[in-house]
Amino acid sequence: MNVDWILELVFSLIAIFGAIVLHEVAHGYVAYKLGDPTAKSRGRLTLNPLAHVDPIGTLLVPGVLAIMRFVFHWNVLLFGWAKPVPVNPAYFRNPMRGMLYVAIAGPGTNFLLAGTCVIVFRLLVLGTAVETLDGGGGFAGLLAYWLVWLLLRFSLYNLVLGVFNLIPIPPLDGSRILLYFLPANGRRILMSLERYGLIIVFALFYLGGVGILFDAVISLWRVLLGV
Repeated sequence: MNVDWILELVFSLIAIFGAIVLHEVAHGYVAYKLGDPTAKSRGRLTLNPLAHVDPIGTLLVPGVLAIMRFVFHWNVLLFGWAKPVPVNPAYFRNPMRGMLYVAIAGPGTNFLLAGTCVIVFRLLVLGTAVETLDGGGGFAGLLAYWLVWLLLRFSLYNLVLGVFNLIPIPPLDGSRILLYFLPANGRRILMSLERYGLIIVFALFYLGGVGILFDAVISLWRVLLGV
């Protein structure tokens, strides 16, 4: 088996797991700062990925996509999700506003991480010889190449995860954000869609709507990187 294949697989999984875990921890941390101890008491304010594993979203889906990408050479983007961090808005002084802040925290963290990675990449390009970033120069060059590869993947997966979660369909964060700004009737309608939310999301995947969104995000990512 090709060593590059193994490294791409490992670094891709590290990047997607890191983006997912930090997304969920951000939700729990903001809830905790607002007075909700639920996530902390259940051991979810940790960077240990085992505490956030969802059998389908964290293992099955990324695993199947990884096989499709690296074995069959299909041009698919790795994707997944973790167990939602438990939040009890009853602890918040203002439950609606508290849930708004908690919802923003997840994608906001992903965008912050993606932006940081893009800035670091830009600085590396300015201060490092191109042949080094392309893997030239022996072991140091190879190390630089794979560090940059991981950096780029981490920025991409954070950007994709952040944008995807802003889709205003329950239970995605975008619906929690939209809920705060809707009138009472609108809130009732949106909350009534909660039971059908995952079905709607999977339908968007099947119909290609999410694929179009991902293509747009990848184009934006390339613009940000200047490549």
